[in-house]
Amino acid sequence: MPSRRPSPLLLLLLAPALALLFLLLSPSSPSASHLSSSLAASAATATVSTPQSSLPAPVKIYMYDLPAKFTYGVVRSYMAARARAASAVPDEELRYPGHQHSAEWWLFKDLRRRGPRDRPVASVDDPAEADLFYVPFFSSLSLVVNPIRPATAAADASVVAEPVYSDESTQEELLEWLERRPYWRRHRGRDHVFICQDPNALYKVVDRISNSVLLVSDFGRLRGEQASLVKDVILPYSHRINSFQGDIGVSSRPSLLFFMGNRYRKEGGKVRDLLFQVLQNESDIIIKHGAQSRESRRMATQGMHSSKFCLHPAGDTPSACRLFDALVSLCVPVIVSDYVELPFEDVIDYNNISIFVETSKAVQPGLLTSILRGISSERILEYQREIKKVKHYFEYEDPNGPVNEIWRQVSSKAPLIKLLINRDKRLVEGGTNGTDCSCICSTPKELVRK
Repeated sequence: MPSRRPSPLLLLLLAPALALLFLLLSPSSPSASHLSSSLAASAATATVSTPQSSLPAPVKIYMYDLPAKFTYGVVRSYMAARARAASAVPDEELRYPGHQHSAEWWLFKDLRRRGPRDRPVASVDDPAEADLFYVPFFSSLSLVVNPIRPATAAADASVVAEPVYSDESTQEELLEWLERRPYWRRHRGRDHVFICQDPNALYKVVDRISNSVLLVSDFGRLRGEQASLVKDVILPYSHRINSFQGDIGVSSRPSLLFFMGNRYRKEGGKVRDLLFQVLQNESDIIIKHGAQSRESRRMATQGMHSSKFCLHPAGDTPSACRLFDALVSLCVPVIVSDYVELPFEDVIDYNNISIFVETSKAVQPGLLTSILRGISSERILEYQREIKKVKHYFEYEDPNGPVNEIWRQVSSKAPLIKLLINRDKRLVEGGTNGTDCSCICSTPKELVRK
């Protein structure tokens, strides 16, 4: 095909434009120098200002300086319950017991060292500057400690002694302390944040703090008027087993499916017994009954690191630390929990890193194994690649891990909290327009102490 020549008219129009461009870009031209300087200045300004302007101002958070009995004192009580001396250990040298609810420790320590320029929250020393207020009560550990009884009572069965430590009393004392604070009273705790990661943590006072932002791992023990995804934040449990340090791979994982945990649970967790019945005789599936112990964690580490898939059935509540053990092991989770809530779903698509199977289907003989055997090695590798990308979201020891993500989630609640505070100011006492705000939650006024 012959080439098409440009028309003479087009050449006449292009000639002046090319001449002007040559003049502007000539090294000796003042216009070129001015143009280059302007472009360089614009580029420098963009380089400096764009990242800053794109970052939202951090939400200011004030952490209450609670009496030590609600923080370090809970750790000391835990140690005392296990006959470990703690009285001579300074607060800053105490170590939090390693268990799945340790988020309360990580957040507490993070706010204590956080500077004013940190993102997405800035810790402030003056409560008058704060947008939000963090209450650092170790509520989950307190539940584990309860009850401690005197040694004399243990030695003599006839002696009936009052507990040395009572979680319920500690919860009540915490609320009494808070209700004397002006920043709690002004908005009835609406702008306060509590962590209650254990499903039963703060159960005694949860109705009195339902205005507040609750940091939970699921809603298994909470009613709709107490908690919701609208105002609260879902946290990952801390993993109990060692993270897998190797690369993705299938050949190094000879087991198809692994599970180790308590076989008999309550409520939704009854599915575990049914799964044991349909899976325990499969040759390449490891499913074992076992309680928490150092030896069981060692066996679980070995099992998860050498399995392609890891089973996550519901426990007494929909979620458990086993899911996060699987993720840090690059073991693809098989989630059999119909009402599970998952952390950070605005940034993580769990369909890319896990397999969901309805409970009613999973307990049908042969169905679950048929699904898993039908997944190709390449697809398993894809799951593992995606897990590696998001693995840091589940490792509290990672400086860029879940602590930062939790604060980002908390900070995202600030506009809603401001909206509700301003709305409360204008509403007539006891008035209603029929709007259903049950998904937001509100502490009934009869539960608020004046």
